Amino acid sequence: MFEERVTTYSPDETIALGEKVAKDLKKGDVIALEGGLGAGKTVFVKGLAKGLGVQDHFYVNSPTFVIIKEYQGRLDLYHFDVYRLNEEHFSDTLDYRRYFYGAGVTVIEWADKIKGLLPDEHLEVRITHTGETERQFEFRSHGVSADHMVGI
Repeated sequence: MFEERVTTYSPDETIALGEKVAKDLKKGDVIALEGGLGAGKTVFVKGLAKGLGVQDHFYVNSPTFVIIKEYQGRLDLYHFDVYRLNEEHFSDTLDYRRYFYGAGVTVIEWADKIKGLLPDEHLEVRITHTGETERQFEFRSHGVSADHMVGI
């Protein structure tokens, strides 16, 4: 299991961190984001999108009301926001397995709401708002093959 803590001091550093993590991602990887409102989850996803080669990565925004947005890049990015759902509603709403075990990278905001549905192998990223623009990132890999996901 891999565990690491990283602090960023601006939105640009958060994007750069996401971009750096994205360099080591491969198809089928799942990233579970946890953190309160305004913690920086979507900003981190912008960095992941940039690192995956999504052309308009600055336009990545939270799919709160549509649940999922898909972006094309080196690998497709499946961006979920499950803030308004629980495990039962999420599993009834869509065929999530198609994304979790698909040909792209899946990132889930508010993943703690669907913990029981996450694949055994995933990267957990807890983000804490520690200052006006300062964020603390805690990375924890779950499953042996998830260790490759953190290229920090």
